[in-house]
Amino acid sequence: MTVPINNQRGVTLIELLVSIVVVSIAASGVLGVLSMTTARSADPMIRHQAAAIAEAYLEEIMLKPLTDPDGVDGEGARAAFDDLDDYDGLVDAGARDQFGSPITGLDNYSVAVSVVTSGALPSVPAVDAVRVDVAVSHGSDIDFVLSGYHTRL
Repeated sequence: MTVPINNQRGVTLIELLVSIVVVSIAASGVLGVLSMTTARSADPMIRHQAAAIAEAYLEEIMLKPLTDPDGVDGEGARAAFDDLDDYDGLVDAGARDQFGSPITGLDNYSVAVSVVTSGALPSVPAVDAVRVDVAVSHGSDIDFVLSGYHTRL
């Protein structure tokens, strides 16, 4: 009894090369997605910090009265700001507390505040409504704007 030689099993060189190419394309796609995910993993934290900074600034500003209590407009230092209008045009390189002192670890953020007389609220006269916009940015990727309305009524 002899065993026929035709029963040998295996793959050809062409089949092996095609399978290597298919596996390498799939692996490069998966590695690309992992690379992109790793590079963007800090974004949610930066966005959350930008939102927290904007909320803190907006809360500080909204707690001030709409009219100047001492009659002096345009106090120089942030610690002396006593009404909403004093904050108009405030630009901070790095987040700062209500006294103007820098907050450690948040120096890569920039904050800009604008106070605008608003006529956007129905049944409220334009002179009695003010919109406060707080814009917080970090690098070229994060631009966060938070707005609030303060009324005299």
